[in-house]
Amino acid sequence: MGNRGGSMDTQHPRAGRGSGGSRRVVVVGGGVAGSLIAKSLQFHADVTLIDPKEYFEIPWACLRSMVEPSFAERSVIHHRDYLTNGCLITSSAINITKNEVMTAEGRSVVYDYLVIATGHADPVPKSRGERLQQYRADNKKIEKARSILIVGGGPTGVELAAEIAVDYPDKKVTLVHKGSRLLQFVGLKASMKSLAWLKSKNVEVKMQQSVDLKSISEGDKTYVTSEGETIKADCHFLCTGKPLSSQWLNETILKDSLDSDGRIKVDENLRVRGFKNVFAIGDITDVKEIKQGYLAEKQALVAAKNLQLLMAGGSESKLATYASQPAQAIVSLGRKEALAQLTFATIIGRIPGLIKSKDLFVGKTRKQRGIDPHAVNS
Repeated sequence: MGNRGGSMDTQHPRAGRGSGGSRRVVVVGGGVAGSLIAKSLQFHADVTLIDPKEYFEIPWACLRSMVEPSFAERSVIHHRDYLTNGCLITSSAINITKNEVMTAEGRSVVYDYLVIATGHADPVPKSRGERLQQYRADNKKIEKARSILIVGGGPTGVELAAEIAVDYPDKKVTLVHKGSRLLQFVGLKASMKSLAWLKSKNVEVKMQQSVDLKSISEGDKTYVTSEGETIKADCHFLCTGKPLSSQWLNETILKDSLDSDGRIKVDENLRVRGFKNVFAIGDITDVKEIKQGYLAEKQALVAAKNLQLLMAGGSESKLATYASQPAQAIVSLGRKEALAQLTFATIIGRIPGLIKSKDLFVGKTRKQRGIDPHAVNS
């Protein structure tokens, strides 16, 4: 693994404070929130990022990458490309004590401040190259198929159905959703508009049904729904929600800081309740709002500001607060259109598409991490 300005993949924990007497900040999780806070603090503290994969992936770009694999060249980013002055440990964290994080590889990493940003559990490959190969394989699967089944009608299922319907209009796409309406995290009007849009693209949508994929054998092209309906499809994609990546915390000092859903209870400053030096950000928190990437980034910047204040010896009375945000969302519908639920209206078509759908905020997200918005990563 390369080394650009800081020690990467450190072999041993450091005793005492970091180089130059700086405070040691350990960030667990290199997703949307974790990558941004690590990047933001790397010149203010001795930062260590612990993540089981060697890259950060822009999650809202993954569905475009399935129909256009080259898109992932910009959305799958080596951690070392933005973490130029920090330490990267490519491993999972398995335990936390009051001053150390233990990894699956047997390392103990000392911290003065800790940030938990593990989000949702997503079983993706460790290396960037393998992840890019996954997208190429998914694309081949889509290209070869004449009919495709998508299971799940949340944002992932709807956006994937839209991407395929726009890029491959001759393919038969069926979406099965166990809920009573699509996109249940947004309002009814947005759900109805998304359903009408999919139907206009000849996507068949089956509500309040599920498919038992465990009973499907390799090469089987017949699927049976919970209502007994038969669906013929050459391949399928599972687009249901992923579990939170918090189960490992049950054996740590944070075990009493989890709510009944497995989310970490935080205060208005995004510190874990009961702890002065432990923060949690992103999807893992119990902040009452839609769990979306841009909100995870807002939390990361608030927590980074608070950590800088605390490390400089500032007064706790000056800590920045984070308030839950209103339910707003933009769901991409192929390359040119989108559905936007805003505070004042719900609109669908090319106008919201101009905001998100062409580049999917990839350039903006790269720029926020100090990387060329347009360059393709090596």
